[in-house]
Amino acid sequence: MQILVVDDHALVREGLCQVLKGLDEDIEVLEAPHCARAFELAALHPGLDLVLLDYHLPDMNGLEALAIFGQRHPELPIVMLSGSVNPRIMRQVMNQGAAGFVTKSGKSQELLAILRLVLDGEIYSPPDLLNESRPMPLDDSKTGYSPLPFTPRQEAVLNLLLDGRSNKEISEALNLADETIKTHVTAILRGFGVKTRVQAVLAAGRHGYTKSSPLA
Repeated sequence: MQILVVDDHALVREGLCQVLKGLDEDIEVLEAPHCARAFELAALHPGLDLVLLDYHLPDMNGLEALAIFGQRHPELPIVMLSGSVNPRIMRQVMNQGAAGFVTKSGKSQELLAILRLVLDGEIYSPPDLLNESRPMPLDDSKTGYSPLPFTPRQEAVLNLLLDGRSNKEISEALNLADETIKTHVTAILRGFGVKTRVQAVLAAGRHGYTKSSPLA
């Protein structure tokens, strides 16, 4: 398992490296002090499983970095870290396609539980947002947007995406080449009008797709 930690404070990165060992004894943690280095490492390590991204970084903020990660690595889950609790920023981050938002004031075991959830293909919604009446995800129902019709093969890929499967696992399950799966995933993102894998899962739920049964 490979996780990229992006934070401009060395002590924070070192502390997270120790905490992350609780996920897997053989975990490999990559460190980046700023976004420029983070993008380099993500390009050099296509097998990354997760990114822990600090919201306040010296070269750009978390939303800008999240957008770039979404464009370059749409299937890579990003969990945003922040030292402050700001519901507006939380909402923006989740709407941008993050897989979760975690404050640095939390306990290490809570962080590990959240990361396990995300690594299983789920999305962690901060309690501060769940208690609000305003919708957190991008609300395409207000725009009247409806997804493009998917082919049976694309629906099969989407169904496995909803189960939290990686591209490699989908490739093996459907007996298709990795590049073919990437093409289908790209088509699914385009069909829902979103940029990231997480946003596609959210949009699929709003349009009636479930983990076990693609929409007919």
